[in-house]
Amino acid sequence: MNKIFINNRFRGSIELPDTKDAKHILSRVKKIYETKDALTIDVLFSKSRLAQLRSYQKGGAREELLNLDFYISLGKILNFTTTDAKELKASIELINDTAHTNFNITKRIKLINKDKRSQTKDSYLFWDIENFSSILSIFTDVIEPYSVDDGNIYLAANPDSLYLKKAEWQANLRDFGKTLTSFNFTKCDHGKNVADDVLLEDFKGLHLRNCDVYVMTFDVELKERFREVCHKSNNLLMMSF
Repeated sequence: MNKIFINNRFRGSIELPDTKDAKHILSRVKKIYETKDALTIDVLFSKSRLAQLRSYQKGGAREELLNLDFYISLGKILNFTTTDAKELKASIELINDTAHTNFNITKRIKLINKDKRSQTKDSYLFWDIENFSSILSIFTDVIEPYSVDDGNIYLAANPDSLYLKKAEWQANLRDFGKTLTSFNFTKCDHGKNVADDVLLEDFKGLHLRNCDVYVMTFDVELKERFREVCHKSNNLLMMSF
């Protein structure tokens, strides 16, 4: 166990994970905490690595998950927010099929743009499939119980993710009698956040009013962009942890 002292004050003890970056992470967190600057997952990963982690990782990103758990534990000891780390962890687990089998989307969907749901006439789903690839959960927890029509489902994926995961996605979709082309599916170009941009533009182009809008992603930035452009008559529902 490693004792954590900050400004000569004992804050608690923690066990270092068996990763090459554990000591470096602890040192960086302590230094940033001392200066009272905001702590984010930038402490753990570069922007390029964060982008890579949004796609399938050979080996399931084992070391990255251990570092995320370590960072989340530090947050509990030092009392700083780790929401971004929890969302990234859940995203990595789902993309790499390492999430617990009882992952239940229904319990985690939250209304984020108003206090109470208003009456609506239709339901739409905007699905970042490469960032949230749990097809079984999407169908059983969202599409089927909320009667989302195929024509109201929008998906997007970048080329690298499509190359790695297309066969698996298609196999899982066949269980529901669907293919990627059953929905409004867009194969994107290369580039940062291209799939995110496509989904957001699809949403903006529909000019939805009085609808339930489900956005399936763990990407914090994409969630905020949807919130900013969503009309107040819609119920905007997203994943929360």
